[in-house]
Amino acid sequence: MPKEARPSTGEQAKQHALAQLRQAILQGDMAPAQRLVENELAEQFDVTRASIRAALIDLAADGLVERIRNRGSRVRVVTVEEAVAITECRMVLEGLCAAKAAVAASDEQLTELADLGRAMTKAVADGEPVTYSELNSELHHKVREFSGQQTAVTLLERLNAQLVRHRFQLALRPGRPQQSLSQHLAMIEAITARDPQAAEAAVRAHLTSVIEALRD
Repeated sequence: MPKEARPSTGEQAKQHALAQLRQAILQGDMAPAQRLVENELAEQFDVTRASIRAALIDLAADGLVERIRNRGSRVRVVTVEEAVAITECRMVLEGLCAAKAAVAASDEQLTELADLGRAMTKAVADGEPVTYSELNSELHHKVREFSGQQTAVTLLERLNAQLVRHRFQLALRPGRPQQSLSQHLAMIEAITARDPQAAEAAVRAHLTSVIEALRD
């Protein structure tokens, strides 16, 4: 294939670089405060520096990257206090989504939530915190999806991206999965009971606990 036919420049190349960089940051392959050198990234992803620079600008807007004048870019460090502030915002939006899901979710979708609850219970019983963390993320994703509240979903995706490292660290803290399991099961129970007030209250109780754990 001719070089000019490859997505090395233009919007397609920027989107390719953006997706790769976002995944690397969210999966922890790029650590907080790590420098992001445009030349190296351009070579790694086989795109131009301009494509990398455009991708970094988008990631900075999402709060994942920090651009420092005359010093380039680095993975943004989210402090504990920032994580608390973000979680306070999540509390409102996730509570809204849970309330909406309690009304809007289909019976099949409610069954999915119940199945996730059983899988989370098994992961805790088996002492598998990483599996539990993955199921935790999937549960919150499903509740957002089933809510049909797309504006809240869009805002939450941006907020949650900044919290990935803190959430993973919490999941690995001894005793934390056991503590949060009952909170997640309460969320599932309220949503499957189609009780929007209880669903929102359960989410708020859970995220209040998250804030306390972040500050601990």
